[in-house]
Parts: sequence; C-alpha cells; structure tokens
Amino acid sequence: MIEDLYKETILELNRHPLNKNLLDDFGIETREFNPVCGDDITVRIKFDKVGNVIGIGHQGVGCAISTAAASVVTEAVKGRSKNEIMNMDIQTIYRLLGTEIIATRHQCALLALKAIQTLCRSN
Repeated sequence: MIEDLYKETILELNRHPLNKNLLDDFGIETREFNPVCGDDITVRIKFDKVGNVIGIGHQGVGCAISTAAASVVTEAVKGRSKNEIMNMDIQTIYRLLGTEIIATRHQCALLALKAIQTLCRSN
C-alpha cells in the first residue's frame, strides 16, 4: 500500500513537474543526456554572490523517474550552497522521492542532480 503511494507521487510529479521552465534570468546552463534510455535535461541556475541557489529551472524529456527526480531535486536545492549540493547523492533522491529506485534506474534518478552538480563545479 505504501509503495503504491510512492508510485503515485512519482507519477504525479511526472504529470505536473516542479520548476519545469527555463529561466530567462540565469547565470549558467548545462545539458545532460542519458544515452541508455534517452532522458535529456537542460538546467539553468542563478546563484547569489555567495554561491547559494536563488533561481533554478529545468526542461527536457525523460521517463517518470527522471522527471520526478528533477522536480524534487530542483526544489530541494533552492537556497542551498554549492557545498550542500555537492554532498547530495542517490540517498538524497530516495529521501526526496520517499522511496528507493531500482539500481537499473539510478542514472534516470540522478540525471538532474548530475547536471546541477556540474554547474556547481563550473561556477
């Protein structure tokens, strides 16, 4: 029964993703692509002067897990420092989604976080 609730949460976030828009006012942008399944995401972030996220948006196509993970991760990084973001991992995704993801879908779940961490390293 609990698993059904988590599956429904993932499906709802897939239908109505959070932060799914490309910011017009942003500092940096990156694109990540998962060739195994075709998930493709572009992330734009705006950092404040001390390196905290003050704006974030994403756009792309992906499976329900990829889209749901992008939704919760982009929401979770708002106001966070680059160091806090760099410490996020698959366990963070599990916590944010409220469920574990099977190992074969880890790359789907991590795609947005990978993009965000790339931006943290490059800025």
